[in-house]
Amino acid sequence: MTRKMFNSIRVLCLAPLTALYLASVPTLAQASAPAASPAGMHTATKVTAAVEVKMAMRKLWEEHITYTRNYIVSALAGLPDTDAIAQRLLSNQDDIGHAIKPYYGEAAGTKLSALLRDHILIATEVVKAAKAGDKVQLADAQKKWSANGKDIAAFLSGANPNWRAKTLEEMLQKHLDLTSGEVVGRLNKDWAADIKAYDDGHTHMLMFADMLADGIAKQFPAKFKR
Repeated sequence: MTRKMFNSIRVLCLAPLTALYLASVPTLAQASAPAASPAGMHTATKVTAAVEVKMAMRKLWEEHITYTRNYIVSALAGLPDTDAIAQRLLSNQDDIGHAIKPYYGEAAGTKLSALLRDHILIATEVVKAAKAGDKVQLADAQKKWSANGKDIAAFLSGANPNWRAKTLEEMLQKHLDLTSGEVVGRLNKDWAADIKAYDDGHTHMLMFADMLADGIAKQFPAKFKR
């Protein structure tokens, strides 16, 4: 076979493939042209903004539940990272307070952080009393913990009418009960109960975060317009 015949056959074989490829590639004008905006684009943008707030709120409250878990494990085991985890947990409360400042102002954010810091500090008292087996001190700490939960509920419901005080109180108390379940489970070496309490608490905390995010979106619809 001569080179000329070979080249002719090669061209015949490649021509259909080349045509197929070119047909499948958009022109430069087509590739650079902006896509037409669908009729519901404005609504979709508002939904996206609401989802962004919800995801941010979930992240903050997941950190809350996760570092609370880490503290319980380390404090009950007497691990050297206990204080470091406690500090990280406290900083999370500042982050949560900071997150509401764009909606409720500087003072409100600072107030929420203070209430949540008390929530954490009282939690450390609960863990210490439970570890020591001091029933009197434990009962006192748990009473303070529940009262703090009611204070948080009152503050939040006063800021947003979509957050009912009774609902908040119930959700916060359930958070306390599930957290206590982790402590009791670990102290009793009932690992199944311990793990279930954490799993249930994690799911519950996400529900709480979503409730807060939904309430913000309802109260400030103008802030979700772009």
